[in-house]
Amino acid sequence: MTPKKQPLRQCTGCGEMKPKRDLVRIVKTPEGKIMLDRSGKLNGRGAYICHSAECYKKAVKTKRLERSFSMAVPEAVTEQILKELNSAE
Repeated sequence: MTPKKQPLRQCTGCGEMKPKRDLVRIVKTPEGKIMLDRSGKLNGRGAYICHSAECYKKAVKTKRLERSFSMAVPEAVTEQILKELNSAE
């Protein structure tokens, strides 16, 4: 029996390809709300990031999240997600 194939995703911050389970998903819902998706199952456009706050800061600084979602990410949302990532570490 062959082992199951692990799906790979690219971190929006550092650009490394990692297994999907090792990353956190940030989602833009159909209503336009941006939030952290710990379950990985929320409806909407997703971007993946490492569990570190450094990768998230890098993604925000280089505007990669804005490019992924085709919209500006509000400062309040950025700070909220950063707090959630810091509390998980």
